[in-house]
Amino acid sequence: MTDLLHTRTDGPEDGPALVMLGSLGSTLDMWEPNVPALAEHFRVIRMDHLGHGASPNPAGPYTMQMLAEAVLATLDSLGVDRVHWCGLSLGGMVGMYLGSEHPDRIARLVLCCTSSNFPDPAIWRQRIEAVKAGGTAGIAPGVVERWFTPEWAEQHPDVVARAIGWVSDTPDDGYIACCEAIEVWDHRDRLGDVTAPTLVIAGDEDKPTPVEPHARTITAGIPGAHLEVLHGGHLATMQSAEEANHLLLGHLT
Repeated sequence: MTDLLHTRTDGPEDGPALVMLGSLGSTLDMWEPNVPALAEHFRVIRMDHLGHGASPNPAGPYTMQMLAEAVLATLDSLGVDRVHWCGLSLGGMVGMYLGSEHPDRIARLVLCCTSSNFPDPAIWRQRIEAVKAGGTAGIAPGVVERWFTPEWAEQHPDVVARAIGWVSDTPDDGYIACCEAIEVWDHRDRLGDVTAPTLVIAGDEDKPTPVEPHARTITAGIPGAHLEVLHGGHLATMQSAEEANHLLLGHLT
């Protein structure tokens, strides 16, 4: 049996379903700045990835297919068939996979600060080794440093501290198992099979998945996809939440 993910639901029970799935090392709490505006229009279903937050932590390695199948099993358990999707980073990769391999389940797609492939997978091997050596707590400050721009982080120390906690509290083996899925991820040849209307959102100072080549590769590969660039680091939807909400509502409604 596929593990069911931890979820939190906001908004009208009979509203159109919108799934939100976040970054490696985060929890569903990363969407808090976005939920109030979206829950006025949608049944917002936030999820924790496998090996993250309050979701199950099965033995790795994971694959993108495994992460996606956990999402589908969870939606099935909720009686939800077709959804809008907003995914950031790893959550965007899962969304891309569902968009091409399970197009009947995805109505509209938003892919934020994410990638269809990492040209140098060695960065993920290095990350895995770092977690094996010092745990997620050891890498947390460096990871979160790339999530926000320096000036914004300086003005929001409470948010930064909370985000460091998300990474530190992620089980080492769950984090590593997700890194192993990303390490071999290459969906470039499948982008053309995504049929859902797609909005790609990038951060202008996103170092892990910069606009060039990541956002532009996705936008060029998915038929009819549209690119918007927000000010922010890797979690641009948190840093520029108001602008992100405007884009999300414009695309999803």
